[in-house]
Amino acid sequence: MNGSVAYLVTTLGCLIGVAGVVIAVVALRKARSGPRPPAAGDPFRDRDSDALRGDPRKLRPGDIVEIRQVPYTVRGSVHLVEGGWSWAEHLLDDAGGVKRWLSVEEDPDLELVLWTGEPSATVTPGAPTLDIASRRYTWDESGQARYTATDGTGLDPRGTMRYHDYQAPGGARLSFEAYGEAGWEVALGEKLHRAEVMIYPQGGPETAA
Repeated sequence: MNGSVAYLVTTLGCLIGVAGVVIAVVALRKARSGPRPPAAGDPFRDRDSDALRGDPRKLRPGDIVEIRQVPYTVRGSVHLVEGGWSWAEHLLDDAGGVKRWLSVEEDPDLELVLWTGEPSATVTPGAPTLDIASRRYTWDESGQARYTATDGTGLDPRGTMRYHDYQAPGGARLSFEAYGEAGWEVALGEKLHRAEVMIYPQGGPETAA
């Protein structure tokens, strides 16, 4: 073998060796990287921690709601609309028959409030501040909304609702509501953290729209 042939053979061998190394490195990188995770989308998507807790915006009669480790059953739902603003209120009861309401609102962030009725309260709405249960509440908003209600709420299927809402430091709420021609109903509310609420859908009938 002369010098030129030997040089060509050596050069070719080197190129083949380099190509093999490049192919091996690319294959190793692909094996390590694996498939890319899906892009983030709806905060209630299946793989999100919120999805594991259930979507409060989809609550309906028959669902189970666990609030601060106490399970409640959704007995009925009311959907309200005022102009371009809408929200929902769900009637809950626990194993002991205690009834409460859970309001679900996006304004624009999701807000959950657990309400307890105060049938013995003697206060009436309208004043800039009100004192009840050793706490002072300040007027926040008032208005009138149209509603649709499911069975189980004790309300007519459709109608109007008037309200006055008050707030106190720390997230405490005071609400006055009057459905149709009925008198004022008084309730005290506690704003909930998202982590305090777990939903177990039961596949019951759809709520009224």
